[in-house]
Amino acid sequence: MLWSLIKILAFVAFVMLATYSATLLLDMQGSATIDIGGVAASFSVIEMVIGLIVLVALVWLAFKLIGLLIATFRFLNGDETAISRYLSRNRERKGYEALSEGMMALASGEGRLAMAKANRAEKYLHRPELTNLLTAQAAELAGDRETAEQTYRKLLEDEKTRFVGVRGLMKQKLEQGDTETAMILAKKAFAIKPKHVETQDTLLRLQAEQADWKGARETLTTKLKTGQLPRNVHRRRDAILALCEAKDIFETGHTLQAHEAAIEANRMSPDLVPAALMAAQAYVEKGNKRAATRVVKKAWEVQPHPDLAAAFAAIEPDETPQARLKRFSTLTRLHPDDAETKMLLAELHIAAEDFPEARRTISDLVANHPNARNMTIMAAIERGEGSADAVVRGWLAKALTAPRGPQWICDNCQHIHATWEPVCSNCHSFDTLSWREPPESDAAMPTGTEMLPLIVGQIEPPTPAPVASPSSGVEPAPPAATDGVTDAEVVEDGEAETVVERRN
Repeated sequence: MLWSLIKILAFVAFVMLATYSATLLLDMQGSATIDIGGVAASFSVIEMVIGLIVLVALVWLAFKLIGLLIATFRFLNGDETAISRYLSRNRERKGYEALSEGMMALASGEGRLAMAKANRAEKYLHRPELTNLLTAQAAELAGDRETAEQTYRKLLEDEKTRFVGVRGLMKQKLEQGDTETAMILAKKAFAIKPKHVETQDTLLRLQAEQADWKGARETLTTKLKTGQLPRNVHRRRDAILALCEAKDIFETGHTLQAHEAAIEANRMSPDLVPAALMAAQAYVEKGNKRAATRVVKKAWEVQPHPDLAAAFAAIEPDETPQARLKRFSTLTRLHPDDAETKMLLAELHIAAEDFPEARRTISDLVANHPNARNMTIMAAIERGEGSADAVVRGWLAKALTAPRGPQWICDNCQHIHATWEPVCSNCHSFDTLSWREPPESDAAMPTGTEMLPLIVGQIEPPTPAPVASPSSGVEPAPPAATDGVTDAEVVEDGEAETVVERRN
């Protein structure tokens, strides 16, 4: 209503201004004479103004006629749309201006304005493949999911825009959490454009989430063939998918097939710890202990891991502590300065009741890089050497508030996992878990935990050291004799339990 009133007032003002100007021109005195070839013509002021206006109009009309003649000439030479383009040039200009303004509004975050500009552009252009896309994206920005979905469905009708429509609907379903429908749409988008990187990654992630390992391996192979994935990365990820297939086969009771699949996964990626563990178990059950040793050793060369130590111990479960210590030298000499190697050696010495050597092995680690595990190992050493209960409890109390040490952490979102998984349970990324220490946190510890060592017992100076971990498959040795009745104390460090015995 207000806009209509403004237009009416503007029109009235224009008429009044034109009338006033004409009156002034009529009242002006003087004239002009034009002499052409001896013929003279005299014009008053108002006549000259009118003549100038007519001249400008004639020049404009002449340019239009020239343009029409050029378009007709092009039409006669085979350009079938030349005349129609010429006649609709003004509409196209307005349409593209509206389209451009809509794109700027979309980039600026003004969803409603972008939708309005898209509607205006469609009015002039009649190009739904352009304007529908702008409308759909603007509707998403404005939070109008229903309009966005309807517009994406319109894009499905045209073969040129079908992929855009399928991709838009797929992203909507992902945002809504409807992964089953998103999977169907991802497969359709992949069929239309198999080289599209985003579609490949989305389909692979959804297939991994829904345990479609066979389909995921096919998608991974396509990524390799289209040059979107390096060959070494493809081998590792294909090994992960093969390992997941092996686990599923094992759950169905087909043990032999599962073992073969696990060995194949380990062959493709020897450094993949879960694959090495399953392959080593398969070789042990086949009676091929040498192959199991080779598998664990190769994985340990890349990165020492407590689960690998446990698998290595399971190869000879009935050996004596001294024999185990000797056999484990195959692993411990590979990375002698690694923290995992030192803790493993300390556990082996505890099992062999060589507590002084266990202390020497781990003391520098406790002093320079303390964590819950090596402090628990230190508590076991103190118990084995017959230290007072207060000293043992002091180490265990320190272990409660110490860093946890290396864990399976997602490189994408930093989420910590208790066990290895092919897909992060938090951000759903594929193959992003790595064995490392979590980033340091500035979060405050629970009130009072720093007082635990003072309450339960003091740690006697000279040596800091950690705790035995059952992950290596080594049981702590029976401690030295002390006064008291035999019992057992179980300390939980979150991922494993360490049993420290007290003897009479």
